[in-house]
Amino acid sequence: MNTLRTKIMLAALALTTLATSAKVTLPSVMGDNMVLQRDTHVNIWGKAAPKARVTVTPSWDGQTYTTTADNDGHWTTKVATGNAGGPYTLTISDGQPVVLENILLGEVWICGGQSNMEMQVHGFMHQPVAGGLEAILDAPSHPGMRFFTVGRSVSDTPLDDCKGQWLESTPEAVADFSACAYFFGSLLNKMLGVPVGLITSNWGGTCVEPWLSEAAFEAVEGVDKNISRSRTGNQTVGHLYNGMIHPIEKHTAKGFIWYQGESNIGHHDDYVKLLSAMISDWRDKWGDRDMPFYMAQLAPYNYGGAEKMSLPMIIEAQYKVAAEVPNVGIAATNDIGNPICIHPSHKKEVGQRIAFLALQRDYGVNGLPLPAPTYKSMSVDGNKVTLEFNNLAFDQDWWEGNAFHSYHDDRYIRPQGFEIAGEDRVFYPATGSFGHGKNTIELYSDSVPAPVAVRYCFHNYVPDANVKTGLGQPLAPFRTDNWPVSID
Repeated sequence: MNTLRTKIMLAALALTTLATSAKVTLPSVMGDNMVLQRDTHVNIWGKAAPKARVTVTPSWDGQTYTTTADNDGHWTTKVATGNAGGPYTLTISDGQPVVLENILLGEVWICGGQSNMEMQVHGFMHQPVAGGLEAILDAPSHPGMRFFTVGRSVSDTPLDDCKGQWLESTPEAVADFSACAYFFGSLLNKMLGVPVGLITSNWGGTCVEPWLSEAAFEAVEGVDKNISRSRTGNQTVGHLYNGMIHPIEKHTAKGFIWYQGESNIGHHDDYVKLLSAMISDWRDKWGDRDMPFYMAQLAPYNYGGAEKMSLPMIIEAQYKVAAEVPNVGIAATNDIGNPICIHPSHKKEVGQRIAFLALQRDYGVNGLPLPAPTYKSMSVDGNKVTLEFNNLAFDQDWWEGNAFHSYHDDRYIRPQGFEIAGEDRVFYPATGSFGHGKNTIELYSDSVPAPVAVRYCFHNYVPDANVKTGLGQPLAPFRTDNWPVSID
């Protein structure tokens, strides 16, 4: 009897020892080499034994934060961060410590989208990235950059974890990382002089719908939900949110960058509402309704016919979102497209133009190019149209590079890519010139004696569209009319 009692007691003691010695477990995005958002309170989270007491001690301030796991073992606590710097450690314990090493405090950005966000610095097969080799060789000069790529995952329920790990800036890590995100982050790192952590969650060929949570999608009104619900696999509503956004949404971040929309071409009216809903959804999940959201305009590509207008209609939808949703910006790309390749090689320009938005709006860096010019107003005098634009200087005392580039070597550049129509709604190519001493464009066509509408770059691929500012920002595609457009 004593022997049996002794065995029972020893077994109970062994189970107790095992329970108390079990380490906390952390999601992959909470790991060595990570960057935490500076100068705020960040989420630290994981799993432990149910009702376990968990302590979190960062080395940057030496304070200990205490929380208790819920009945399922889940726990989350807020930890104060300070000025940019590192490397630091983070010790997490429910009795047996787990120590995270080589942590930096800096700026964290979430980078999402489809294949043009996915395209790595080393490029796709037969599709290189311009400047990719230089970026790979330059990797050691950015010790403050860290990269996390969310592994592909489709799920019909929200997941708590994902595949991936934080990597330091080595040639191998840079080569395999999103080129658009890398060029965005490397410019922030250079201009701000602080660590930058980039988390990219992307999947080529995906529509916007799978990146929304199912609840957010169901709340959208005025869209054809049957089209969205008919999609399956990685295009199923909510499935990429569940597998690739939910696992990272607790990681406190500064903002989002986004390069997507090619797979929603043909459904431009719905895209305005769906993308707006996704932005709102993500901001809610990250707990900050003001988080900046910056996206890349889709670049020119034939899309079944250079003269068709399916692309400019989805671009128009992108600009509507940027105009209607607070704290959203867009980087123009209509000067870097390729008629036969949907993945333009000039990802550096894309990343840097998105970075210009963040640097000016969120970090107060002056002297950078203003956003791309956009259409403002039009006046008509006889057969001549005069156009005015946003994001340009209006006198020679304050131009700072924000003026149209109208001379090249020994010749005058005439603005091209414009069309004019009269009341008959038939468009003709326009002859243009830049306003004398003004940031205006003057247009006419001998075929249109009484113009009423103008379009610029309003086909899938317009090879002669050439309007840029002195600092290289291309004029965004636009139309002054609201007439029905056939995209077939």
